[in-house]
Amino acid sequence: MIIIKSIILLLTFFVTTFLGLALANRYKNRVRDLKDIRNVLNILSTKIKYTYEPLPQIFSEISSEFTGGIAEIFKNSKEKMENMSAGEAWSFALEHSNTNMNSEDLNTLKKLENLLGKTDAEGQLSEIELMKNYIEVQIEKAEKEQSKNEKLYKNLGVIVGLAIVIILL
Repeated sequence: MIIIKSIILLLTFFVTTFLGLALANRYKNRVRDLKDIRNVLNILSTKIKYTYEPLPQIFSEISSEFTGGIAEIFKNSKEKMENMSAGEAWSFALEHSNTNMNSEDLNTLKKLENLLGKTDAEGQLSEIELMKNYIEVQIEKAEKEQSKNEKLYKNLGVIVGLAIVIILL
């Protein structure tokens, strides 16, 4: 009986610690995703400015260069551009891709919907530049949240686990 109780207590401790680490990683991953978006916007503006490639081809190249939710956004956008406009495809992809960004980040990125494929190259470049400025602000906010909350959730997971173990002893 003591062995079973010990195993349950250890599992409880490890589960709460894991949950704390998972919550802490969300903050770190959000910062990473926003920095990836910043890099993607640099690539996008360079390709629009110098290569004059069509957006589906640019999005395909970007999705192959990145991983995770960022690649998924551009892959989904490229696929949806066959049936809908570039802006609609972009908005759809943002809503249906699995990223670590919050709703404020996604709403900022949705502003690109109004210009993708609708304006000339110069108009798109100026909007992308504006978007990069918005993303920089979001990165600063995300880094502040990360520094504040990452350690908190890691420690909270351990402390809650220990508290449950102590109570159940």
